[in-house]
Amino acid sequence: MKKRYLIVVADYYKTISKDLLESANETLPKPSLIRTINVPGVFEIPVIISKNIKKYDGFLALGCVIKGQTPHFDFISRATTDAIMKLAIENKKPIGNGIITCLNMKQALARKNKGREAANAVISILSQK
Repeated sequence: MKKRYLIVVADYYKTISKDLLESANETLPKPSLIRTINVPGVFEIPVIISKNIKKYDGFLALGCVIKGQTPHFDFISRATTDAIMKLAIENKKPIGNGIITCLNMKQALARKNKGREAANAVISILSQK
């Protein structure tokens, strides 16, 4: 049976988002029903997943947060990660966390395959009985 996947991509850093999405799409099994929704930033990802939680078998959260001069990085990273984990546990559905948190752009570019890792995690969980 074909699985249904929703990929939610924060495209604040467009180059990084594109790479994350490409690596995820290359990894998800074919044939699958795959829908992608773009959002402005990672903070919006849990809301979109929550709105669609009953429609899909697995989810991928993709995006990037780069540390700036304020504590905003810490608040956004923690709130988003906590919300994603809560959604996964409460709904018993896998959400691959492909949101990279970095100190600078060089680190972010080096982690562009995180979408593949998130996709593999979701595939692994969906294959469990």
